[in-house]
Amino acid sequence: MAPYESDDSTRADEAEDVRAGRRKATRYVVPVTVVGLAAATIGLVPALADSGDPDLPKITAQQLIEKIAKSDVQQLSGTVKISTDLGLPDLGGLESGFLSGAAQGSGGDGSSADPSAKLMELASGTHTLRVAADGEDKQKLSLLDKAAEYSIIRNGADVWAYDSASNEAYHAKDAASGEKSDKARPDDVPATPKEMADEALKAVDDTTSVAVDGTAQVAGRDAYKLVIKPKQSGSTVGAITIAVDAKTGLPLKFTLTPAKGGAAVVDAGFTQVTFAKPSASTFDFTPPKGTKVTQDGDGAKVPEHSGKPGSGKDLGAGLDGLKTMGKGWSTIVRLDDGGGSGLPTGSDSSGNSDVSGFLNSLGDHVSGSFGSGTVFSTRLVNALITDDGKVYAGAVTKDALVKAANAGK
Repeated sequence: MAPYESDDSTRADEAEDVRAGRRKATRYVVPVTVVGLAAATIGLVPALADSGDPDLPKITAQQLIEKIAKSDVQQLSGTVKISTDLGLPDLGGLESGFLSGAAQGSGGDGSSADPSAKLMELASGTHTLRVAADGEDKQKLSLLDKAAEYSIIRNGADVWAYDSASNEAYHAKDAASGEKSDKARPDDVPATPKEMADEALKAVDDTTSVAVDGTAQVAGRDAYKLVIKPKQSGSTVGAITIAVDAKTGLPLKFTLTPAKGGAAVVDAGFTQVTFAKPSASTFDFTPPKGTKVTQDGDGAKVPEHSGKPGSGKDLGAGLDGLKTMGKGWSTIVRLDDGGGSGLPTGSDSSGNSDVSGFLNSLGDHVSGSFGSGTVFSTRLVNALITDDGKVYAGAVTKDALVKAANAGK
């Protein structure tokens, strides 16, 4: 017996709707810097640890994708562990500061409680999150640290973010309340297995192989394993594995492994989950005495978004000269600012070091019919900056970037 039942015609119509919706999704990555690009890869998912192989009814890949699409879990509480290993160079602690600064520069207000800056920390290291939800109007996500906690709480029209380390709070109104706020929803960075699965499934098209690869137990729940792989050569993505709860269709855990093999690039999944209704007090928040409160709009103006947060259309808003090359997993984004210059040059405060020399030391020098440039690499996203100021980037190999630059010269 199939995990859910429907007549054949209805199933075929729903399957077509699911496929059509996925084909419309955009998978572009905007090449700003290698580090900034790496942060965006959080939308692409993480690692599956088998703790058993439960005996479940057979299911096809299409049925499992439909099951995910139909999943309508409204109430849950749980703990999620996220580990990210993008293989970024050791910048002596500057990496997290750069990510936060980049987020603030793109719309943050400087508050340590601002979600656009804080959730960028998920782009590196290992983190533990507590999540709770009671419908669309009551949600809470807490990022736990050794001696501090950062929480985003939505309760009706009010969205609060609180950083216990700095005793700062950020307050916004949900757009549905009539007070526009692009930050009212704490989903700028996918942080739960469900959000990550939604992003990964957007990549499913005719350039993709999808299959059910057995079963597993995750957080004490029986699950199917859905494996997504590129059919094309040149992609740095090896495979994405999604563990799907057999009963509810909720994605429980994910794996993104690189084409070169080795440990997962990003690992995220529930270590504990329950589908009971959370206590109403879970979503109550009053700033502690002495808390510095920043209201949305008090700081830098948040730029208008033309698409869903995290989408290629949104990321590319306002970037002149942005073009794409190729399709599917081999898509490469090309950015030409028209300035005609590549890496910045200059000396340090003592006049002893050439800036471009330092930046070149972090990448690989390449050349071709396009001229020459430097490739900056992570375990997933690579970017080529040519000496004449063009940028080519994507989840593709260095050779693919050079080939694209030769074709686009």
